Amino acid sequence: MRSRHTASVPDPTILLVSAHHAETLLDEFGRYARDYDLRTAGSSAEAVEVVLRLQADGGTVALFVQDGDLPDAGPLEAFHEWRKKVPTARRVIAAPYDRFLVHAADLRPGLAKGKYDAYLLMPRGVRDEEFHGAITELLSDWGSTVAMPEVETVRIVSPPGHALTTDIREFAERMGMPTRVYAPDTDEGRELVTEYEATGATVTWPLIRTLGRSAYAPTSVREVATQIYGAPGDFTVEGVVDLAIVGAGPAGLAAAVYGGSEGLSTVVLEAEAIGGQAGTSSMIRNYLGFPRGISGMRLAQRARNQALRFGVQFYTGWEVEALERGPQGHHLLRTAGGVVEARSVVIATGVAYRKLGVEGVESLVGLGVTYGSAMSVAREMDGYDVVVVGGGNSAGQAAIHLARFAASVTIMIRRPSLEATMSSYLINEIAYNNRITVRTCAEVADGGGEGRLEWIDVRDVETGEVTRRGAGGLFLLLGAEPHCDWLPGGVARDSRGFVLTGRDVPQSHWPDGLPPANLATTLPGVFAVGDIRAGSMKRVASASGEGASVVPLVHTWLAG
Repeated sequence: MRSRHTASVPDPTILLVSAHHAETLLDEFGRYARDYDLRTAGSSAEAVEVVLRLQADGGTVALFVQDGDLPDAGPLEAFHEWRKKVPTARRVIAAPYDRFLVHAADLRPGLAKGKYDAYLLMPRGVRDEEFHGAITELLSDWGSTVAMPEVETVRIVSPPGHALTTDIREFAERMGMPTRVYAPDTDEGRELVTEYEATGATVTWPLIRTLGRSAYAPTSVREVATQIYGAPGDFTVEGVVDLAIVGAGPAGLAAAVYGGSEGLSTVVLEAEAIGGQAGTSSMIRNYLGFPRGISGMRLAQRARNQALRFGVQFYTGWEVEALERGPQGHHLLRTAGGVVEARSVVIATGVAYRKLGVEGVESLVGLGVTYGSAMSVAREMDGYDVVVVGGGNSAGQAAIHLARFAASVTIMIRRPSLEATMSSYLINEIAYNNRITVRTCAEVADGGGEGRLEWIDVRDVETGEVTRRGAGGLFLLLGAEPHCDWLPGGVARDSRGFVLTGRDVPQSHWPDGLPPANLATTLPGVFAVGDIRAGSMKRVASASGEGASVVPLVHTWLAG
């Protein structure tokens, strides 16, 4: 469904800035003229004037493109000024051939600090698809994280401040489904309310319309997931599957791709959205093969589509409640919607963020307080002072993304610095961003507000002193807790509840005096990969590697 009320909103602008190549760039960007407003400027100052006029007319800039040789400012200085005016825009240098290599050594280090997004060679002929592939990637990223979708897959009608609405929207967007939320008194809202009332039911919030289905009023995210994707009871696979994967984060998705590609009948069960915790990351920049980075959602959806091509079946919204041994020696995975019978099982359920446990804060979850990065909530932080609690890579990625919208972002950690827990590329980008500050040796002691979060109390962990500060958003990324209460006692775990595999299994559990295979648990035919496994690296790339590596072990088990 296409959003009708956006017709009066100006098209987003691609601003091409060059004193010598503006006309060339305008010609090269001609293919975007239908959907974007193409404008040119001859200098950094002129570009700022164009931006101010656009903003006065209600417009915005999606992409800045410059040639790296402006008459009144260095390229990084210009990006810095433009970023102050439009922090959400993507930034590209398209260098002409004669200067591409000359200036590369000086300009490319700026990429590591997030000063701009891509250093490209200016096209020298028609259909330079390498160049335009990079441009469309950046525009796609801008469209999915900044702009409101023009074409909706999911329409939600709800008054503001509804926690379930936030959860459903986050699920839908993580599944790659463009979603918009409308107030009940809008034209779109009244239309959906009228449609629902015609069924004779009493209106409750939120109301949802998905993929051409009639309006309905879900009571949980699971209900939305099963409306879209079906329940385990809808399986078309007959009999027992070769491989059941519990969890569709990077590890589970990699296992699905390799299992399906090698001919195993494979089913994936995911309690929430495809992608797991990694799916909430706004931009992963250190994953092999994506030099400009990739959002967790896009990485997850590409992997899912890849697995679907190999015949893998996905069922989302169904949490596995128990793993049991079946009468034929197979494994039974029990969910509220049905039972899956499998010859082998891969546990890839990942981890959950630890709860803060402060009553005043917990009561405002969904009302300014969010566990995880929740990219869909970022747009609502416009003008607010936001606090991100956590020192891992996910917290750093969340802070950088939120800084595109919020007035300020504070990263709060109990440690004296970020160096021990966060990748250096993120630390460098955070240091460069003047909207982000880091508060060390501090923790949240309380929070509150009238109807939504308005303030938090911050305790200095060294002195015990508590101070109050305003906060319109609190994002809690507090560390990992395993997702495996459903596992039977026969699966050995460490003191924190993470699953033990291979040589990490106590020798008392080694069959015939030999350790289990590298990723095998103490339950025959059951394997564990990714963050749920004790000793894992807690990185997207390592989780994907384990997911791929487990499939040969599954083959050996099935053959044995």
